[in-house]
Amino acid sequence: MIPTMNLGRLLTQTARRLPDAPALIWRDRTWSWREMDARVDRLAAALRAEGIAPGDRVLVHSRNSNQMFESLWACWKIGAAWVPTNVRLTPSEAAWLASNAGCVAMIRDHGFAAHADAVREATPGLRLVVAVGDARDGERDYETMLAAATPPPRDHEAEVAYDHPAWFFFTSGTTGKPKGAVLTHGQLGFVINNHCADLMPGLSERDVSLVLAPLSHGAGMHAIPQVARGACSILLPGERLDVAEAWRLIEAHGVTNMFTVPTILTMLAEHPDAAPHKLRHVIYAGAPMYRADQKRALERMGPCLVQYFGLGEVTGNITVLRPDQHSLDDADPRAGSCGMARTCMDLAILAEDGTPRPPGRTGEICVRGNAVFAGYWNNRDANAKALRGGWFHTGDLGHMNAEGFLFITGRASDMFISGGSNIYPREIEEALLTHPAVLECAVVGIPHPKWGEAGVACVVPRHPVEDAALLAHLGERLARYKHPQRVVFWDALPKSAYGKVPKTLLRKRLAAEGVTFG
Repeated sequence: MIPTMNLGRLLTQTARRLPDAPALIWRDRTWSWREMDARVDRLAAALRAEGIAPGDRVLVHSRNSNQMFESLWACWKIGAAWVPTNVRLTPSEAAWLASNAGCVAMIRDHGFAAHADAVREATPGLRLVVAVGDARDGERDYETMLAAATPPPRDHEAEVAYDHPAWFFFTSGTTGKPKGAVLTHGQLGFVINNHCADLMPGLSERDVSLVLAPLSHGAGMHAIPQVARGACSILLPGERLDVAEAWRLIEAHGVTNMFTVPTILTMLAEHPDAAPHKLRHVIYAGAPMYRADQKRALERMGPCLVQYFGLGEVTGNITVLRPDQHSLDDADPRAGSCGMARTCMDLAILAEDGTPRPPGRTGEICVRGNAVFAGYWNNRDANAKALRGGWFHTGDLGHMNAEGFLFITGRASDMFISGGSNIYPREIEEALLTHPAVLECAVVGIPHPKWGEAGVACVVPRHPVEDAALLAHLGERLARYKHPQRVVFWDALPKSAYGKVPKTLLRKRLAAEGVTFG
């Protein structure tokens, strides 16, 4: 056992150093670091009293809120693993995650009773459901639990080892089934230091961060260094992105940093209120960004853009393109790259046999270093494939130039990225094939002017069916963001000599038929 710091102490330390400074702002409410830490400690005590112990997993299905923020730190302080979900998942999808992770407790936002019911049914070991605002019989009310809890003693954080699970970051593979990437206290400690060094140098209590995306994913990781350094985080008040409100908050609170994805960054840059303000680090990741959009953002927002490339399995910790490395000059040899290897991370382009590819030659992007996760939960086959040869294999294709700047040229899998979200065609195809009118189908992502990519479902019907009926069929099976935005009907799918349906043939036929998103 290699002992390490319980990451929950980051909040404890900041609350002692900056007790009266603002920690979190949401709607018309501001919590100081003292108040936030006290609420987290009460939640931790309440969960302990319910029998939640080190190593247990706690599912959190919530919109961005102070409770969502608090749940992470409370889980860590008691040594439990935080298992956040994408709030757009259907009840059955959330239930699968809970069952796979073996969760013993669930914290749910108001309005998600159906999700709690599905989780209970699918997860026999679940023994506690905590609801925010609309608790039913058999559930505990969040605020009532906190009010009744006895504050724990000083320095009550659980002892943890380097490889103690802290966060189950659910991702997906080519099978379409989610996989729980286990992020540990030791690994995340390295990532936090790396974020402070490579993405936001000089981050301190004088900074202010605007949270634009769900805390369950990249925005949650971005918020952790803010806590470590004492920077205040501001949550957007609504459930959907309001670009005008974002710019109002940026100006009103002197926001200095934020995490976003290319589609949101483009919307921010195109808004009439776009201006540099006090922004120093506008971090974007999650998908390639069109060069024209990148240049427009630089022109409107100034030299504050920070790009990184990374996956959930390495907590976004593969490359960085700093503000001074962004350029409006298309002749700059770094233009179009996603940056250089992060500090203390080793990056390689490998051929199929595992041998390194020379500069300029395409291969699979692989990485190793302390940011690499501990492995997928209960998935030996996926671990063997992803971690073979001592490298984490990203499944993405690219090349490096002689200076070590990485250029992503494609994806080894069929996954495509729409609005910053990973979309896995097989999951959609399997859902479509449950409709009695669908004989064959294949889903492929093609360029979209707003979302980067969007899905097209190519369907061979058994008998006539309307595309609206197929999309309605997906409604209760898949989250809305996974739905294809167009359906085309063909007599047969294009196939290779081996009977497979390569995505390249689908794209070629769609292009020949003029199927585009404009």
